[in-house]
This record gives sequence, structure tokens and C-alpha cells, in this order.
Amino acid sequence: MLLTVMSTGVANAEDSNWGLGVKAGTLGLGLEARWDGLPYIDFRVGGNAFTYEDDGGQAGNLYAAEWDLETYYLTANFHFPLSPFRFTVGAMSNGNAFNMVGAETGDYSFDGLPFSQAEVGVLTGAVSFDDVAPYVGLGFDFELFGKAGLNFDLGVLLQGEPTVELSGTGILWGDPVFEAAVAAEAQEIANEFDSFKAYPVVSLALVYNF
Repeated sequence: MLLTVMSTGVANAEDSNWGLGVKAGTLGLGLEARWDGLPYIDFRVGGNAFTYEDDGGQAGNLYAAEWDLETYYLTANFHFPLSPFRFTVGAMSNGNAFNMVGAETGDYSFDGLPFSQAEVGVLTGAVSFDDVAPYVGLGFDFELFGKAGLNFDLGVLLQGEPTVELSGTGILWGDPVFEAAVAAEAQEIANEFDSFKAYPVVSLALVYNF
């Protein structure tokens, strides 16, 4: 019965020129609009955002941290006749960032060298990626009941190399030996975020087709 509903939904989807949806996934919560501009091709615009805490250790030091997810995108979706399956390519305006504040107790260790709280001060940092990132993925669009539908996406956002910035308010900022140690710390953090160069995208959307 489920296959019958999905097959019927695919046929109905071909008669729909517009769609609006709400979605949730690894890029956060989002909104999406769809326009069926050409036979077997549709275009989608949308945005995603979410923030969540991710405190813990980075490069041997403790940070209070959070992921700030923010993306806006345009995609082209290539459909297969009489099938819910599609291939998706596009680009995203990428504001994803990992923001950190150093722990206020205990010493720091940069490049194997110890530094006190007074020497470092309030340490803040951010890990960011390319401002514009290509996206490629697969998707399935099912029309379930009437004009209501369900979309599933699985893909990858190619964010590029992580960029790490660290700054502080302590007495050693400006000292070349200290700043060389900070640069080594930043590189170590960047290495820990290498796996996010290809950010996995999984999302589920509820849509209404006009």
C-alpha cells in the first residue's frame, strides 16, 4: 500500500509547479521553496539555521563552544521519469562556524608551552569555512496525501579548508614567541576540523505543493 501511495504521489508531483516546505537536518531547521521550471528539473531556494552547545577540549585546552549553523542555498534537481529519485547540485552561502571561549580556570598549553590565565587573558576563537560552498547530493520526493509531501535529502557540502582565528586580552599578546605558539594552537585546531571540509547533509522536509 505504501508503494501505491508513493507512486501516486510521484504522478501528482509532476502536476505541481510550486512547493513550500519546512525541513530539519544536519544543517539545522530550514525553509524551502521549489519551482518546477523545466521538464524533469526543478529549482529550490532555502535557508537553514541552528545553534547548539559543544563544550569540550580542542587541541588539549578546554573551551566553552557552540556550533552556529547558517546556510542559504540554490539548487537544481534532476528527476527521473515516474520515480521519486532525483540528483541535486547547487551552491550555498555558508555561514557555518564553531565559536569558542577559553575556560576561565587553569593554565593553557600552546605548542607544548604553558601559559597562565594572566598571560593569555580571555581567549576567544572561531573556526570558519568557505563563504560559498558547492553542494551535491541525492534526494527522494514523495507526495503522500493530496498536496502534502515528504522530501528526503542525502548529500555533502564541500566547505573547504577550516580557518581558525584566536585572540585574547592577556599581557603576552604581541610577543612573537607567544604568538608563534598561538599560531601552532590554531593549526592544531584546524587539523581537528579537517573532517568537516566535506560536511554531511541529511534532511527531512514536509512540503505543500501548489
